[in-house]
Amino acid sequence: MWYFAWILGILLACSLGIINGLWLEQVETNEKEEQENKQD
Repeated sequence: MWYFAWILGILLACSLGIINGLWLEQVETNEKEEQENKQD
């Protein structure tokens, strides 16, 4: 049953990586929008 825990661990790591990438992209987008709003 070690392979079951291994697969869950790999899926968790991949999921966290994807979520982290999406979060980082959203933060950068928000910062760009704030800078554009300050210039107006």
